[in-house]
Amino acid sequence: MNTRIRRLAIGLLVCYLALFVQLNILQVGREEELTSDPRNDRQTIRDFNRPRGPIISADGVVLALSEPVDDPGAELEYQRVYPKGSLFGNVTGYYTFAFGSTQVEKQHSDVLAGTTSQQQIKGLSDLFSGQDLSGSVVLNIRADVQQVAADALAGREGSVVVLEPSTGDVLAMYSFPTYDPNQVVVPNGQEATDVFDFLNAYPGKPLLANTYQERYMPGSSFKVITTAIALENGVTSLERSWPSETEWVPPQTTDPIQNYGGSSCGGTMVEVFFRSCNIPFAQMAVELGPERMVAGTRAWGIGERIPIDLPGSVASAFGEVEDFTDQLPLLAIGGFGQGNDVMVPMHMAMVAATVANGGQMMAPQVVDVTRFHDGSVLQRSEPEVWKTPISPTTAATLNSLMVGVVNQGTGRQMQLAGGIQAAAKTGTAQLNASGEPQRSHAWIIGFAPAEAPRYAIAVMLKGTNDEISAGTGGKLAGPIAKQVLDYLFATEASAAAATAAPTDPSTPAAAP
Repeated sequence: MNTRIRRLAIGLLVCYLALFVQLNILQVGREEELTSDPRNDRQTIRDFNRPRGPIISADGVVLALSEPVDDPGAELEYQRVYPKGSLFGNVTGYYTFAFGSTQVEKQHSDVLAGTTSQQQIKGLSDLFSGQDLSGSVVLNIRADVQQVAADALAGREGSVVVLEPSTGDVLAMYSFPTYDPNQVVVPNGQEATDVFDFLNAYPGKPLLANTYQERYMPGSSFKVITTAIALENGVTSLERSWPSETEWVPPQTTDPIQNYGGSSCGGTMVEVFFRSCNIPFAQMAVELGPERMVAGTRAWGIGERIPIDLPGSVASAFGEVEDFTDQLPLLAIGGFGQGNDVMVPMHMAMVAATVANGGQMMAPQVVDVTRFHDGSVLQRSEPEVWKTPISPTTAATLNSLMVGVVNQGTGRQMQLAGGIQAAAKTGTAQLNASGEPQRSHAWIIGFAPAEAPRYAIAVMLKGTNDEISAGTGGKLAGPIAKQVLDYLFATEASAAAATAAPTDPSTPAAAP
């Protein structure tokens, strides 16, 4: 009898141990796997049944918040609402029950939900009181500047990015087409699915933040990078000059490279830069050779994902050494932004900001600070140098060359109000073969004031079929950049005037 009892006890103990081990495997070892399994909606339901904090612009505009669902029988108690709709769709992203989350909603979901260790520790004293542990995310982006960028783009397909050169703070990042996240967070699952299907099929990829998740041929705006590499390697200088010519045959081919429209172009470094001649920059790239040219682009971060504090960034591209060793003509056209060159709009804004910042390229930062629901700071972003591709001397030289573009060349459309000196480089990336209707990406990158830069900007208009010329980038993108920069300096002036205005002693004080 004792033997049977002993065997039963051992059997029950084995079963208990097996159950204990299995529970620990499920609850500890596979916790992350099970939590992220799309078939497991328990955690999602819990998240939607508690408060989630707001996303707020730098100028205090609420961009995302959770509101109680006005339906006693609803499974979910809260729903996300986006008051600015499509203006910030590609910045806030969305937070949905069925389709997950994107952008800020994804990157800082733990802060907004109140699940960071800091928030959990802060809430220990009221662990059983149901206290709201949610946090808020405050952006560097200003809603007013974002609106001006959208207004200036005026429904044309493209992107506008504005940065603070010395910090990398993103003051605006708007692309069109975009989407309204309110339409994809609706409780009706079929309705949300229909909206997603429509957006995924819509040309221009509105669900992507094209400012940092897409890349485009840069055209002559890339000449800033080619010139920088040539200056750093002693291949060119302000004193160098080129003969005026209509075509040049690079090594390994009999097919000549031409300036735009077969025009004759040449002169000093200053002149070929502001006139945007193609041949001198093709020659610089070939003189540098594949190794130095590729190494130079790597110094600018080309080939690496943009280090923005949002998910899903992509990398600009130029090519590898082996791509050009037996293809020097391809290297030559890469020197003026055609061929294999593709650049992310955010990255081109960073290129302009690097020149403005004396050679240091700052990592772009969308988020300024995250806060606990009581307003105390959880984490504040700090400026971070990502690359230092050029010396201060080279940056100063490029600054003067880009001033020439605005004053004498293809970027005259970016001459700012109030006599503020801007610096810029335009680009027109031709997308069609000869004989086809011409389409091009129109670019302008720049900064202002040139003598002490406070803002850097990149504007890209995608695949325009307007009348194409060597100055198309300036003609089409230049006025957009001017409109945004003029607004920034005008608001600065208004704020300074308001601060300096004397108080009228005859004005009665407000009642307590």
